[in-house]
Amino acid sequence: MATAVAKVKSAAVSTDVLDDIFETAGEGASFEASEMQIPFVRILQAMSPQLSKKKPEFIEGASQGDLFNTVTGQYWDGEEGVTVIPCYQTTKYLEFVPREQGGGFMGEIPANDPVLTRTSREGSREILPTGNELVKSDQHYCLVLDDDGGFQPAVIDMKSSQLKVSRRWKTQIAMQKVKHPKTGAMVTPAVYATMWRLSTTEESNDQGTWGNYTVAKIDLVSNRDILMEAKAFRESIMAGEVKAAADPEHSSTVGSGSEEDIPF
Repeated sequence: MATAVAKVKSAAVSTDVLDDIFETAGEGASFEASEMQIPFVRILQAMSPQLSKKKPEFIEGASQGDLFNTVTGQYWDGEEGVTVIPCYQTTKYLEFVPREQGGGFMGEIPANDPVLTRTSREGSREILPTGNELVKSDQHYCLVLDDDGGFQPAVIDMKSSQLKVSRRWKTQIAMQKVKHPKTGAMVTPAVYATMWRLSTTEESNDQGTWGNYTVAKIDLVSNRDILMEAKAFRESIMAGEVKAAADPEHSSTVGSGSEEDIPF
């Protein structure tokens, strides 16, 4: 299992081997930027297929409320959370066939499409003139930091009740101020210059219980190499050189286990 591998600590590597590894760093690992796809990090919900032993997506050892990588299957304890560096944020507008009509992802609607202004409200849902449901998704491109000093890029998408967390996070990022050591001026650091703790909490209403995100600031990024990697990641996204991996939730009919089944 992918998670079992991710959770097992590697055996100690000898100094000689490490020297060789660093001497050949990057060899054969360079690919076209357009081919690089960024995985999603999401919350495991009660009906997530990753929690069912009978499903091919099963992640051994994971529990409801944990965070997981949709491509590698790696997971993190939800209460402990992970450290992330936000690098870029965009908002997507997604069209779905309503679940009661069989469900299904119909595609993304451009942010400037006039149809977005012609929706109607049905309870907690936004309905398009076609009768399909409009789902707004805030997508945060981040670097997820590992305990050993490494990192991995990931998309943390927030929709439905998660949007309130996204709004607070964006507000906190925009309100950050640090004092310039030479001029004394208070400045807002770049989005990729701050580290945050992303963890999960439990929410519920009269229809059920689900996991949601919590975000808390840790500090400014102190490692210059990581800062430059985060800056480069942001620039690659803005240049259109990288994109999110295929979303398993949107690849077929929306059914039991997807986030769209949570009673927001």
